[in-house]
Amino acid sequence: MLILSLLVLFPTTIFANAQTCPGHAFQTQCPYPPLPYTVAPSHGKGLGVFAAHDLETGSVIMREAPMITIKPPQHTPGTGYPMSEISQLVHAEYIKLSEPEKDEVLSLTYTVLPGDAARYGDKLDHLGLIFRNNAYDTGSEVGLFAKIARINHSCRPNAAYYWNEKLKKRFVYATRDIAEGEEIFVSFISLLLTREERQKKLARYGFTCTCPACSQHPVDLHYSDQSRSDINQAIRAFSSQMNLTAPTHPSAVRKALKNAESSLELANLVQKEGLADYYAQTYRIAAISHARIGDWQKATVWANEAYKRRVMEDGESPWALEMYELTRRFIENWETQLKSAGAT
Repeated sequence: MLILSLLVLFPTTIFANAQTCPGHAFQTQCPYPPLPYTVAPSHGKGLGVFAAHDLETGSVIMREAPMITIKPPQHTPGTGYPMSEISQLVHAEYIKLSEPEKDEVLSLTYTVLPGDAARYGDKLDHLGLIFRNNAYDTGSEVGLFAKIARINHSCRPNAAYYWNEKLKKRFVYATRDIAEGEEIFVSFISLLLTREERQKKLARYGFTCTCPACSQHPVDLHYSDQSRSDINQAIRAFSSQMNLTAPTHPSAVRKALKNAESSLELANLVQKEGLADYYAQTYRIAAISHARIGDWQKATVWANEAYKRRVMEDGESPWALEMYELTRRFIENWETQLKSAGAT
């Protein structure tokens, strides 16, 4: 049936790079480097990562295991990890690396923040600073990914990343189509903040963001800031209503109908801002909101959209499996609905 075909409408490039060359069917020797990216100078940003050829949405750009992994020490929330302890832990792992690996780590950039010298004194070292600027969470640990660290930040990124616990690797994938030669960007921070709030967060990385979202016209920037604040508030408001219990009281039904309408506005707002990091989350909101009012067609479509986005991250993740199951259930309800309508 046409409805069942919805379940397979996800990009096939998410699992592996194509074995043949785009535009060169059956050609095994591609006219571009074997990797989907190259590292090259980025204007005003040092080095950056660029698409070596056209990349489709969902294409895996990088798969990298951490070069250094540490168990972070205990610290008081909001104060940051104690630099002296971090440095000791990093040095203990650093000495295990090969010489080429050590050189790759030391080639990464880092920032000395105002007050670092006074705060840490002679306990401040370059390796610790490199780790502070370039490390990512890896579940319960923190890891340094020397290649992924080359990717620059944007408040409207074209790529996203996730940690695959099973493979012990961090994956970077395209969240929209990326043209050959285009720079690849991820986000270092939460994007549901105003420009001023984002700049404060990014200051610890030692740069002022000049991405399209931050450098747009003041009028557009005002609307962008308001949109991101509205998205943040809406996601929080919907969080307590993400269940499949159908409302029965007239007032609850009216609220559910309004929420379904609002969920579409939320999804549209996220898409307009280009915040692909939040597509799956807001599509799920739209799916469940429509399921609660018995609109199984829209519930199915949005659940499948959320599923496709989750598969781009990890097809075996709990989030992907949840959206697959919801899509399946919503299809069954939709088919039942259509049969009932046909019978009458």
